[in-house]
Amino acid sequence: MSIRIATFNCENLFRRPIVFSTGGEPEHNAILEDFRKLVETLDHQTYSANDRKKIIDLLKKHSVDVSQEISTQTILVNEPRGQARLLKGEGRNIEVRAEVAGRADWVGWVELAKGDLSWDAVKNTARVIAEVNADILLTVEVEDRLTLHRFNKQVLAGQFDAEPYPFNMLIDGNDIRGIDVGLFSRHPITSIRSHIFDTKDSREIFSRDCPEFEIDIDGEPLWLLGNHFKSKRGGGGADKRKLQGERVAQLYRAALKRSAHVVVAGDLNDNPGSPPLTFLEATSLKDAMTHDSYEGPPGTHGKCTSPSDKIDYLMFSPELFAKVDKVEVERRGIFEFGTPFDTVTGPDDQASDHAAIVTELDL
Repeated sequence: MSIRIATFNCENLFRRPIVFSTGGEPEHNAILEDFRKLVETLDHQTYSANDRKKIIDLLKKHSVDVSQEISTQTILVNEPRGQARLLKGEGRNIEVRAEVAGRADWVGWVELAKGDLSWDAVKNTARVIAEVNADILLTVEVEDRLTLHRFNKQVLAGQFDAEPYPFNMLIDGNDIRGIDVGLFSRHPITSIRSHIFDTKDSREIFSRDCPEFEIDIDGEPLWLLGNHFKSKRGGGGADKRKLQGERVAQLYRAALKRSAHVVVAGDLNDNPGSPPLTFLEATSLKDAMTHDSYEGPPGTHGKCTSPSDKIDYLMFSPELFAKVDKVEVERRGIFEFGTPFDTVTGPDDQASDHAAIVTELDL
């Protein structure tokens, strides 16, 4: 039986934080760093005078104090009506309520403001998925399970007449931006193991999750470990990715005891030979793009021309790798790629700046 397995960082299906839609990478990084500082400060048990000033300064800087309809707002405060609120006042006069001495005194959270993706971008994302036509597709950076369902029914099947996926699954992970790792499958998903609570030395390991999906392939289990490692944006990324690589290698070895058919896939946000990857490269896993059938440039991100552009992976246990017939990388959804789809005319309507990796196996 021929089966196609793929991974694709979709960069969201319908809605995406607007921070990624304006300016360049330095601006994105600066806003994300401010957001991280704000979340960290708001989690303090007691707010010092400096904390209270920092909270208001950061909120004003990112337009939280003005109408939520304006396009420059990048951070939102979500809080209930009534007394359990963080802020009082309006406009430039907002301040932390005197009654709020620390995190326990208000209910709510902050999040990155989101905007709708352009319809052209949504269609190009669907075009990549339809072209790949995988039987099992790991989806990275998607909003939630119902978004998977709606995208499947309304866009893939409704607009592209593609074969819909009867099974989809996603467990919300640890990312405060609400980007998660999900799965489309034409084979039954029979069990799921989440690792959002995994820790080492009291440190949370996974920035999102490493969900283990058990998929029934004609009565035989296949385990897919989906990943989205910590970005290189912000501090502590390299150490966090090393922690994640080490843990995924452990989970892979444990999965091999349950089945000889194990896949590790996703956006690992680092290059072959980097410290996080060495943990996985020290196992029996084989990278799909090292298969003899693969012909093409080495990268999976941006221009895709350099080994440093490779951050997405589809890796197989030895028994599965021996059954690989063909490996392809679908890059035409990326604007920077030399020959994108003719419907991809710029960064705003590209499907993603990541390629999709797809492998055909004879099981």
